[in-house]
Amino acid sequence: MSVELPATLAGWLRTRSDAQVAALLAARPDVARPAPSDVVALASRLAVPVSVDRALDELDAATLQVLDVVLLAPTDGVEAAELFGALPEVPEEVLTGAIEALRARAVLWGDDVLHAPDPVRRAVRHPAGLGRRASELRLVLPADLAAAIGELPADERDVLERLSGGRPVGHLPDNAGGPATPARRLLQRGLLARIDALNVELPREVGLMLRGDRPYGPPRVRPEPQVVTSDPAMLDRRAAGAALEAVGRIGELLTLLEEEPAGLLRSGGVAVRDQKRIARALHVDEADAGWLLELAHAAGLLDVGGPHRDEWLPTRAYDVWREQDLADRWATLVGGWLESARIPSLVGQRDVAGKAVNALSPDLVRHTAAGIRRGALAALGEYPPGSGLAPDELVELLRWRTPRRADRLTPVPAMLDEASRLGVLVGGVLSTGGRGLLTAGEDGAADGMRGLLPEPVDHVLAQPDLSLVAPGPLVAELADTLAVVADVESSGGATVFRVSESSVRRALDSGWSATDLHEFFGRASRTPVPQALTYLVDDVARQHGRLRVGSIESYVRSDDHGLLSQVLNDRRTANAELRRLAPGVLVSGLGADEVLSVLRDAGYAPAGESSGGAVLTRPPARPRALGRKATTSTTAAPRPLTEAELAATVREIRAGDAALSARRGEAVRQVPGVTTAGTLELLSRAIRVGIPVWLGYVDAQGSGSQRVVQPVSLGGGFLQAFDEGRGETRTFAVHRITSVALVDDDAPAPT
Repeated sequence: MSVELPATLAGWLRTRSDAQVAALLAARPDVARPAPSDVVALASRLAVPVSVDRALDELDAATLQVLDVVLLAPTDGVEAAELFGALPEVPEEVLTGAIEALRARAVLWGDDVLHAPDPVRRAVRHPAGLGRRASELRLVLPADLAAAIGELPADERDVLERLSGGRPVGHLPDNAGGPATPARRLLQRGLLARIDALNVELPREVGLMLRGDRPYGPPRVRPEPQVVTSDPAMLDRRAAGAALEAVGRIGELLTLLEEEPAGLLRSGGVAVRDQKRIARALHVDEADAGWLLELAHAAGLLDVGGPHRDEWLPTRAYDVWREQDLADRWATLVGGWLESARIPSLVGQRDVAGKAVNALSPDLVRHTAAGIRRGALAALGEYPPGSGLAPDELVELLRWRTPRRADRLTPVPAMLDEASRLGVLVGGVLSTGGRGLLTAGEDGAADGMRGLLPEPVDHVLAQPDLSLVAPGPLVAELADTLAVVADVESSGGATVFRVSESSVRRALDSGWSATDLHEFFGRASRTPVPQALTYLVDDVARQHGRLRVGSIESYVRSDDHGLLSQVLNDRRTANAELRRLAPGVLVSGLGADEVLSVLRDAGYAPAGESSGGAVLTRPPARPRALGRKATTSTTAAPRPLTEAELAATVREIRAGDAALSARRGEAVRQVPGVTTAGTLELLSRAIRVGIPVWLGYVDAQGSGSQRVVQPVSLGGGFLQAFDEGRGETRTFAVHRITSVALVDDDAPAPT
């Protein structure tokens, strides 16, 4: 007894089990939302070019080589057994796995004979790296092709060998007026085809002739990279050091931008002068300053804000971040980095116009960045803890895994370097925190790093040279205070702060008194406060406030008339536009803040004054940007379906397919939105008699479908019916029904 074989992809899909259809939807989730109305709709979605390209992009080189054999076959359809003879050097288990992977994604369909859908054939332009047939290129090849190739000189033969080895399209060199190049001579011989003014293509017949007994090229087996190993405990200690350094640097950067924000360029990004200023203040080079800016932005801690949204400022999230423990702070940084759609390594490179790309510029956005990052780390995550790959070995493995995306792997070495600077990787091996980041996101990263980072300290060690040594990361309150009264001199495991005349004056300008400073140093330092530090505070405080500035627009007064005369005659204060009003009083047409700035820049130590004569203090301003963490949500891959979603979608497809195949009587049709009497009469009859009906229905999203249901009740413009295919009672709006018909008694039951 012969069995009729399916002649189309939709027919073959009907023969697949529910588990196999669910596996197809899991492998290609983009075709599952919304649920296809039936098998025909599913087959149509599988043929959409974007979906086909995505499915092919996820296949490894060995699987694509099996697909090439089917695509290059002279007839439509290749017996599965023939593939083993076509690729004798490929292990049998690799071929079997590749065939199953292609069938599971419906890139090939059929059981004993494999077929490639037309959209797949169109998506693979050069199967096995071979060009089109000579007839498609409108080229007449020499009658004796082997003899013609054998008579070629070495330089022409080299051109053909290069084109037959990989991509069959080459660029035609410009040699106007000179001797004919090998490529041009091959054009004259009819062994190359011109496809446009600049490019040529090698005909498939010539490529196959040159390849000899390897028509599909060498076997594309999985590379076996050299695995590097490291002691997990030592690995995590080194990762913790890198994490501590990253968290500390970001904290310094945002403190700096809190005091003096960076300007926003008209074209976006940070100006080079601001990047240089940040580099000098943090004692890093400009490339590192750009990397830190990008990292803070990716983590949602830095964004555009200010009164006119023209400055780069810490965000509101920064206030929460700085209060968290070190592990959570680090997790925020690496989580933002992993999901960022930006490539920081492009900072400083030249664009197509020859202009250097600025940090935080929109030109750094690449929507594939997050996927590349996650794919590279996921490949390392497949190795056991303490094992990994060197960057070159990893890139080679990724090229084999996703050969159609190989051109996107250029940033991978720089991304691995960034991961090492963050403590996600150490020497090509994932740290415990890095593995947690991959498997459980930021929470997993924090758990993996927690216990490896030191607890914040609440004290410093005052030194005789006016430095304050923090023996670890500081609690937020102490760090805030030190940012006012001292300057960071060096950072690392122990941060060194320097107290100077300018830093003490800055504290006094912020409202501190000499007594407050003495008490702070005595309370914060675990070592005795050096006498030199006490003298410095007293000396600066003694000079501070001898000049008073108020508004007239503003005035300057002092009991020291000689000092006022000195200020008035000082050329450095000319920009303050001062003039004498009375003995001991100078006035200006400028505001008090401007006069204060000019006098301080000239080396004086004025203090602000209220209208009542009290010294004004200015608490440290904390400007904030609204901020948001950059994500890749607009270009993210389709979300994987859960088991329940897969089962429900398969039921939807089966029910719709059963409705299509159900035998039915003459249908009553109506325009959606207009309910006809015939529709109501037929539904009422089905309820009375208790027979199923065939419905054509348009849902709220405008998607049409067909289904077989058992009507239960009709009223209020809604039909209650039991859908046997889905195993549930559903409600249908009568005005959305497009057609209805009684199902014949001998109609097949829904499956």
